[in-house]
Amino acid sequence: MLKKHSQVFLSLLFVADLLTLTAAWIVAYFLRFHSGLFALEKGIPPFEAYLALLPFALVVWAVTLKMMGLYQPRRGLSLVHEFWDIIKASTLATMVLILVTFFYREESYSRIGMVLFWGTSTSLLALNRGTAREVLRFFRSRGHNLRYLLIVGAGALGRQLLERVRDNPWLGLRVVGFLDETAPEGTSVAGVPVLGGVKRLKEVLRRHAVDQVIFALPIEAHGALEAGLSDLADETVDIKLIPDVLEYLMLNAGVEDLDGLPIVNLSASPLYGWDRVVKRLADGVLSLGVLTATAPLWLLISAAIKLTSPGPVFFRQERMGLGGEVFMMLKFRTMVAGAEEETGPVWAQAEDPRRTRVGVFLRRTSLDELPQFWNVLKGEMSIVGPRPERPVFIGEFKQQIPRYMLRHKVKAGITGWAQVNGLRGNTSIEKRLEYDLYYLEHWSLAFDLKIMWLTIWKGLIHRNAY
Repeated sequence: MLKKHSQVFLSLLFVADLLTLTAAWIVAYFLRFHSGLFALEKGIPPFEAYLALLPFALVVWAVTLKMMGLYQPRRGLSLVHEFWDIIKASTLATMVLILVTFFYREESYSRIGMVLFWGTSTSLLALNRGTAREVLRFFRSRGHNLRYLLIVGAGALGRQLLERVRDNPWLGLRVVGFLDETAPEGTSVAGVPVLGGVKRLKEVLRRHAVDQVIFALPIEAHGALEAGLSDLADETVDIKLIPDVLEYLMLNAGVEDLDGLPIVNLSASPLYGWDRVVKRLADGVLSLGVLTATAPLWLLISAAIKLTSPGPVFFRQERMGLGGEVFMMLKFRTMVAGAEEETGPVWAQAEDPRRTRVGVFLRRTSLDELPQFWNVLKGEMSIVGPRPERPVFIGEFKQQIPRYMLRHKVKAGITGWAQVNGLRGNTSIEKRLEYDLYYLEHWSLAFDLKIMWLTIWKGLIHRNAY
């Protein structure tokens, strides 16, 4: 019955989405041709021509939304995740629609109208989903549309699962109890009763209304897992498993499907697919804009360097970036030529005597970093990301600091989450890594924009920039 109700809700959501898309199509048409906001070089096309294209647009959007999994139960996914899926689906569907209408010569459809439809449909579909979640939250808070869970395993995994369920009441999940061989029956764990051992699984299912059985057992309890799964072979409840790999998880862990074979990802890049395309596009556009806007400043800095100290204007140095690849990072020269010929690779220090007069100013104002926008434009760096280090130092860090190399899962950046939190220059490497990994685990385009804004807002001048 619960699955039937879920399917009814998803069907209603599908119908609501189609009505929303129809409304967005009409709104886009009137915004384009009747709002007075856009020039009408070819006059106003008949509304009937756009209505004739609407069924095709609805099919394209419906298929794309379906492909993105937006008509499957998403009880465990965040609203932000759902909004992002809607943006990706709408963008892909719009590209398909523009491509098809480009080759359809019997009628000319406005590209501006298509873009307006993309914006309107994306916004209204997101509003649909937000409203649907609020409706579900309302009913679930009153005891409707709930799913009842039985957790097999009252150890660390089981308690973490219970904590997550309680932290997200909008999911509509209720834990009826634990089964565990090591906890006495009749006792409770965090307020949830222990109903017996795994051997009582079938009996507990007869006595309690249970929709899902979730196994949260440690690796050494393999025998109990086998026994429990055997008992559930003729039951209709949903069966789920939390693998005991939490201590091994490193970065952006998840589960993949390889031709029907589930694979647990312990460590993976946070950027793939559309995310990587969007970040690269933003980097390309912004770096090109910065390079163009600061061209006169480059001339002034170059002249100042040449007039005050012998040597080249630019300084090239090996740094490690994405995937451990080494590239040549570009900076304005701020030290005397051949500064490390006698000392070898060393960290820059406060009041470093190797700095030139102009170099002191460039470092304090971070203007020496400007040429790195050329590295960004070439694709070697990103505007936002962990700051790149020299391979000679990384060889030491990765031996001393666990998980250090995870920061190379993304491109190195001109600025980063660690830097806007004051971790520049000769500061704690461990603390910087902590901030870098937080950035990798929580990456989003909005997070990148926030870091860029904080970089400007807090100022490019910093006491540790020497």
